[in-house]
Amino acid sequence: MKNLRTYGQPPFTVAVLHGGPGAPGSMAPVARKLAANWGVLEPLQTATSVAGQIEELRTVLKDYGYLPITLVGSSWGAMLGFMVAARHPELIKKLILVGSGVYEERYAAHIQATRLSRLTPAERREAHSLQTALDDPDRGDKGAALAQIGKLFTKVDAYHPLTLETEILEVQPEIHQQVWGEAAGLRKSGRLLALGRQIQCPVVAIHGDYDPHPAQGVEQPLSAVLPDFRFILLRNCGHLPWLEREARDEFYEILTSELGQRSET
Repeated sequence: MKNLRTYGQPPFTVAVLHGGPGAPGSMAPVARKLAANWGVLEPLQTATSVAGQIEELRTVLKDYGYLPITLVGSSWGAMLGFMVAARHPELIKKLILVGSGVYEERYAAHIQATRLSRLTPAERREAHSLQTALDDPDRGDKGAALAQIGKLFTKVDAYHPLTLETEILEVQPEIHQQVWGEAAGLRKSGRLLALGRQIQCPVVAIHGDYDPHPAQGVEQPLSAVLPDFRFILLRNCGHLPWLEREARDEFYEILTSELGQRSET
């Protein structure tokens, strides 16, 4: 798998960052929508460490982006963009966080409980079995288990979806476990949030009110560390706003406004 897809015509002034980690391709619908007016990069993260993903993204942006660039990150991609904007502020014009993960450990415990509460009893048993398989160090190929648990959570993460097709190219369990394990440690230690003090660009968070990642876990911590931060809550919206029947149009209106001047074609 190559680590970059492009949409529209250069200059590439926008980059969209997928979630997971280890779920490349999920931002393709957003990239296609934006490509009518902007040149868009869709980096596909392949590195198996947080530092590796930061460096991989830095390299892609420097080699192909029109700098400074605007990053639009979804879920894990929002957190990765946050770290890149802190480590390499000269590269980033604006950071847009969509359905971001939370930035303090005290908010994280609610996510899994919310998801499980939205599953049927049979689905909860299935999710438990799949998680057991993922946690088993002797289990070989974990891709199928991760893909299935992803489908279960995509369904309960959504409020009123137009579709549940996320366009993920391939599920990457090794990347998911290794990178997320590191990222969770950074959050628990407080080092993730502390990176925000190094961010110099404007930051906008767009978050659904039905997202199991609690909005307070994004708005409150980031308001405390970012000098130029705005939070926008979308009503009747889950984790992926572009899939939502009620929120999709408003999401794209906000995103288009935040991206500002359109590129020349």
